[in-house]
Amino acid sequence: MIHRAHSEEGQAAPLYITAVVGLLFLALLYFVFGKADIRRNEAQTAADAAALAAAMDSRNGLKAGFLDKILDPDSLADLIRGDVPARTRGCDEAYRFAELNGAQAGSVACDPLHDGRWGFAVELQSGRPVGDSVLPGTGSQRATANATAIVEPLCTFRPNEDAKEPEKPGDEDDDPGEEEERPSPGTIQCDDGEDWIIDPDDIDLLPDMADLFRVRLAED
Repeated sequence: MIHRAHSEEGQAAPLYITAVVGLLFLALLYFVFGKADIRRNEAQTAADAAALAAAMDSRNGLKAGFLDKILDPDSLADLIRGDVPARTRGCDEAYRFAELNGAQAGSVACDPLHDGRWGFAVELQSGRPVGDSVLPGTGSQRATANATAIVEPLCTFRPNEDAKEPEKPGDEDDDPGEEEERPSPGTIQCDDGEDWIIDPDDIDLLPDMADLFRVRLAED
């Protein structure tokens, strides 16, 4: 009986060692995949930030044009619809924000969307590789990520149908002693129910770009 017990213990020892080694290997694999997941999250955060920065910079670049066109109903309607040249500007901010959030320098690709939407697509690699691991060839690998951010108009422009062209100097009914009050060119109506009546004599009291356009991440 004693001899049999020692025999069984001798047979169990290799199995025990194999099981422990297997568990350690699985733990190392879990650690490696955990590091890879961390790098993917870092890359995705950088891509999201870069795409949003590009879209916001493009949107905020409309401010000067908005003030220039505020009294021109046709141009103002185009601007509020987002039909503007600034739709293609913003990638410089994408590059800057990507590197601020740990993207690998030189790996960032940014392009304006060409599918009818106003926005930007960004693709990049993580700044840090996975690092040394038990899996051959994974140490130098870098996570990749992509993100798309779009700018969506929130308002429409309703022109003032009662507005008329101001009389030109030299008309018979001109009274040089009186300055004719300029009519409002129209109203900016937003989805949140806020209406902005444009006052030609006080154009500073107008919505901000964030009131007119929403920036968000898109699924593709």
